[in-house]
Amino acid sequence: MILEYRKKIREKRPLIHCITNPISINQCANTILALGARPMMAEHPEEAKIITNSAGALMLNIGNITDVRKESMLISAKTAGENNIRFVLDICGLACLPSRRDYVFRLINGAVPSVIKGNYSEIYALYDQGYSSSGVDADETLKIDIIGHAAFEIAKTYHTTVLVSGKTDIVTDGKNVVYINNGSPQLATVTGTGCMQGALCAAFLSVTDGYEAAIAASTMFGICGELSETEKGSGTFMVNLMDNLSTITDKEIEDRIKIQKML
Repeated sequence: MILEYRKKIREKRPLIHCITNPISINQCANTILALGARPMMAEHPEEAKIITNSAGALMLNIGNITDVRKESMLISAKTAGENNIRFVLDICGLACLPSRRDYVFRLINGAVPSVIKGNYSEIYALYDQGYSSSGVDADETLKIDIIGHAAFEIAKTYHTTVLVSGKTDIVTDGKNVVYINNGSPQLATVTGTGCMQGALCAAFLSVTDGYEAAIAASTMFGICGELSETEKGSGTFMVNLMDNLSTITDKEIEDRIKIQKML
């Protein structure tokens, strides 16, 4: 199905509206372009409703919060909810800052995202409000079965899809659970790769539902990470990653898919 979704995106060239952190704006925009869609990174509150309303899908990322972005994200989420526009919410940094947790609950209560995305720590912090961690990196002591259960319960509670990124990605819609074992350790050596995965998910959301979009984004991004591995260093890896996102073939995807259905 990933191949079919890629073809549809290239044919439709949908507009993908992203309100994300400035650390990764360029990478997210280029990721969307690589898939054949059109990015727009409008974040001003006066523009949020208009751009979201004309978009094929929306991505919201709380990795670098300002008052302006917070207001714009609320406007865009509400607009998406009122107009049946699918959107992904990346809860970056939620595990280390109570203010972000409070904001995410406020946003979700206003409009439930098609996909809630985060690493192991972020998803677990959304599930267990007594949990916290340091920084934006995932807590490596969290076990996959514990995170899988947390993701499943979140998805079931909010009637949405949860995409958990890590050594093994987890995707669940509260009914089904899959583990995706594609990826590379080098993805963690450069900033913004999690944001790029979220942007990829938003592009896929323009042509399919949250569950299918999350699986497609996780699988394709992981495979591109594998193909990009290098001994030269993180700069070369990032260049390779951008190249592979735009040049990866259908056969490379088919040959490398590692999806394990758990439920």
